[in-house]
Amino acid sequence: MIAVIALAIGVAAGIFLEPTVPPGLAPYLPIAVVAALDAMFGGVRAKLDGIFDDKQFVVSFVSNVLVAGLIVYLGDKLGVGGQLSTGVVVVLGVRIFGNVAAIRRHLFRA
Repeated sequence: MIAVIALAIGVAAGIFLEPTVPPGLAPYLPIAVVAALDAMFGGVRAKLDGIFDDKQFVVSFVSNVLVAGLIVYLGDKLGVGGQLSTGVVVVLGVRIFGNVAAIRRHLFRA
């Protein structure tokens, strides 16, 4: 319940405060969001499977965001940022859809 309340407060703060992203970090925000979604859906899947561990979730969440951002940063420095961004989104997207499929199978037994 605490997580739901924290989520509601975070969403409300984002809507009312209208934070801005510095231009230098703007290319990394979509990648960070996709990486965070991957960790979130993985956590939901683990909870439904009965193997959720909060410490593992936090480490997964932070490391996903950092590694995805690092890959895109390195791609920018090498001049291939767009291609590596696409690669990161594709890989994390496949993981997200795999987790969503497992969640669907668990919830609907289908």
